[in-house]
Amino acid sequence: MKIYLISGLGADFKVLEKLKFPENLEVVFIEWLIPEKDESFSHYVERMAEKIDVSEPFYLLGYSFGGILVQEIDKIKPAEKVVILGSIKSDKEKSKFIRIGDFTKIPKVLPERIFNEKSAVAYSLIRKLFDPKNPKILDYFTVRNPYYLKWCIEKVASWKFEENPKVIQILGDKDIVFPIKYSKPNYVIQNGTHLFPATKHKEVSKILAEIFK
Repeated sequence: MKIYLISGLGADFKVLEKLKFPENLEVVFIEWLIPEKDESFSHYVERMAEKIDVSEPFYLLGYSFGGILVQEIDKIKPAEKVVILGSIKSDKEKSKFIRIGDFTKIPKVLPERIFNEKSAVAYSLIRKLFDPKNPKILDYFTVRNPYYLKWCIEKVASWKFEENPKVIQILGDKDIVFPIKYSKPNYVIQNGTHLFPATKHKEVSKILAEIFK
């Protein structure tokens, strides 16, 4: 049975590469696409879902913004199970920081140059939010197209979604991006920052073995 994986905003498979899945699963990684100019979120979701073969049952797993994507994909291509790591099940679980972005529309007016790879602002923000103590933080974030990053942040801020009881949520208790106090996760990773799939991969792998047994 196939399990389709989508990593976090700007992140490649490296964040998830240490996770161990049951041997009966075939892991298929879906790479991020660069959004078309003024592309709607629904159209982007459809393009991201093109690789998914619906002729047989499958699972979906998404990390961070990838968790939001797999929930949207599930609406058009329903999976047997949907697992999200370091992500939220509905817009009601957004942090105050993200809610402010949605209310003020600040992400929409931010200049693209802030998101280029030489930007000290972008680097310091990533370090602060994801894992302040990890010196190799940027090794995980290789998709650095400024338009893509700005577009994705806009979509996170404006995302509206009703909680789906099918979704299985795994959160770190030290996550700053999606603080645990706003959610009721199925599983909690102790001392897990937003990068817990990489830094706490053994704990996560045990949980995945239980979910997909």
